[in-house]
Amino acid sequence: MKILCLSNGHGEDAIARRVLRQLQQHPHSPDLAALPLVGDGRAYLQLPEVEIVGPVKPMPSGGFVYMDGRQLLGDISHGLLGLTWKQYQAIRQWAKQGDAVLAVGDIVPLLFARLSGLPYAFIGTAKSEYYLRDEAGVLPRRTWFERFESWSGSVYVPWERALMRNKLCRAVFPRDSLTTATLQQFSIPAYDLGNPMMDDLEVDATAPIFYDPDAELKETQRSLVVTLLPGSRAPEAYGNWQQILWGLASVVEMFTNRHPVILAAIAPGLKIEHFSHELENYGWHRQSSLPDPVENNPRKTEIDEAIASLQASGALTFTQKTARLLLTQTGFVECLRYGDVAIAMAGTATEQFVGLGKPAIALPGKGPQFTPAFAEAQSRLLGPSVTLVKRPDQVAEVIQQLLRDPDLLQLIGENGQRRMGEPGASRRISTHLMEVFAASTPR
Repeated sequence: MKILCLSNGHGEDAIARRVLRQLQQHPHSPDLAALPLVGDGRAYLQLPEVEIVGPVKPMPSGGFVYMDGRQLLGDISHGLLGLTWKQYQAIRQWAKQGDAVLAVGDIVPLLFARLSGLPYAFIGTAKSEYYLRDEAGVLPRRTWFERFESWSGSVYVPWERALMRNKLCRAVFPRDSLTTATLQQFSIPAYDLGNPMMDDLEVDATAPIFYDPDAELKETQRSLVVTLLPGSRAPEAYGNWQQILWGLASVVEMFTNRHPVILAAIAPGLKIEHFSHELENYGWHRQSSLPDPVENNPRKTEIDEAIASLQASGALTFTQKTARLLLTQTGFVECLRYGDVAIAMAGTATEQFVGLGKPAIALPGKGPQFTPAFAEAQSRLLGPSVTLVKRPDQVAEVIQQLLRDPDLLQLIGENGQRRMGEPGASRRISTHLMEVFAASTPR
């Protein structure tokens, strides 16, 4: 069997890669090809024997044209229309000898999958019913235009649902249970198999230490661990970093007695020197030597071991007052695992952190991705797990309120895991794909 995967964005490419990796491990592994419709598809380079079958080209918007009409004009001026036409031709050419198409993302790869003329399946990463409603009902919105978004009875509008209900569409995998149940009401073959975004984290989704009912008694015995998520795209992430450091200053000041440990997850494609320089501008001091090995410390904690592990893998260490900050480009999983709370200006990384049952504090930026509109939409998507603040200097106060409200923390823990799902979705989806596509291509 030959399967072509279409995706349209950095996060979508990463999700597609997880599913394709599971398909490669299937007993009847198919021949796989891919076409990233946005960006250079770097995620696919990590998969052996997956051919990129058409032209790719990064665009100024990074795929976020829906956030700002000016971004679309910029992409068009950089050849978006010509690129799209060539990609469509490549898909049609591949379809002459292919068997099925997997679309990952939004309506763009879904439409291309339909135009291929082959059986197809869709992993919907961009939309969720949580943008419009939760289990209690429709969310309150500020303007009539925003309220109009739910006019069709679903976050997916009729033309998107028509593509999912088409006879060639074999399966749809929404990102959460609420969206699956809604699409099933429209006779769409939707399956609730989880969100691949939570795979590959190698993290047990257990509650942070301050969920412990005895947390107040332990408050002076353990450091408060704060994860920083500035995003993955340059130059936006550099601007986000300044906002985050502004918010972090109030945290260091307010929680001096908690000896904060700050874990900053910096994407590998960004320049670490920029983040290091800005830290020094905000009064952080670079540590040139490593502390004594943690195994020689009789009072070592799990956090001490995490710090030692990150330093051994090349993380840069900074100090300010009683706080320590580790800047890492290789320890993303550790930053998610050990963080109690995140200061976040990211898309996928924020959702993954929340999916582990942890609270995030979001700061709206200037975009093109993390604009105020994006941050507000993300807060609807993730519900009480995300607190959106207007100013960075409000971050410490929000953390203090969280630490004083164990009932809210328990709600956040349950909410995040419910909205983001259980790990293992990639394996479950790949198994189902092979079943439905095999039924469509009895060779």
